[in-house]
Amino acid sequence: MTQRRPAVVMLAAGRGMRFHGVGHKLEQRVELLDDADTILARSVLQATKTQLRVVLVTTPTLAPAAMHLLPAGDVVILTGLDSKGRTAGVGMGYSIAAGVRAAGDAEGWLIVPADMPLLRPDSILAVAAALAHYPVAYAQHTGRQGHPVGFGTELYSELVNLQGDEGARRIVARYPSQAVNLDDPGVLVDVDTLDDLARLHRGSQRTES
Repeated sequence: MTQRRPAVVMLAAGRGMRFHGVGHKLEQRVELLDDADTILARSVLQATKTQLRVVLVTTPTLAPAAMHLLPAGDVVILTGLDSKGRTAGVGMGYSIAAGVRAAGDAEGWLIVPADMPLLRPDSILAVAAALAHYPVAYAQHTGRQGHPVGFGTELYSELVNLQGDEGARRIVARYPSQAVNLDDPGVLVDVDTLDDLARLHRGSQRTES
């Protein structure tokens, strides 16, 4: 049986507003083992290591950085922005829909926020494999649901019609799903605040010592 090849839809269109005075959170630098790069670059790197197609949904503000990480055809720049380049009334659902539409020929879609630099490539592939048996699959660690959340091709129409901030939770609740239990804390770790970033750096220092 040929393994399915879903696409990774990485979401990088949020405002990153909780990083007051220091710029967008995805442009913050992280030092993880032998890597020293931005949150965005590290997250994209981890996803591309899977050899799956990665489509990044972003805004004009982050587009220049994104273009250095992926082919131009795999960077979806959202319209519907206000005068400061911020998404105006679109939300996560809209971002998911735009990414899935851009990768419409894929054999499923794996939704990953771009603020998860510790997510391991093998975890992404494990959720991808589960889509061979379930229309919905998601990563889980110590009983807690994380990312990626994967969707099979039969859910294309519902995904591309998503709107607002709710994301795909209603779709996950409506269809049979598989929790993929993983020994990877990175499926739960996102970077929303400066405190999150500080914890990430402290964890890296403990690993290196």
